[in-house]
Amino acid sequence: MCRNIKTLFNFEPPATEEEIQAASLQFVRKLTGFNTPSKANEEAFHRAVKEVAEAAGHLLDSLVTQAEPRNREVEIERAKARNAKRFGTESAT
Repeated sequence: MCRNIKTLFNFEPPATEEEIQAASLQFVRKLTGFNTPSKANEEAFHRAVKEVAEAAGHLLDSLVTQAEPRNREVEIERAKARNAKRFGTESAT
């Protein structure tokens, strides 16, 4: 489940609210073991996702670095190349 959580810090353009929300949802899913919570746990589950997203947003806003921001397109191509090497498939470029 958590394999879908991507690094969100130091990218140009910065992480969107949707990306932070998606990472938070994956994190809470991993912690709880629920893909979809039961009705009894639904409120707590959604509250946790909201709180994690808020904390992640505050964290990303407060971090500093001297490194140049990474380019999303370049990182996507690097990931494709790593996957092609790892799984022995052609890189779709």
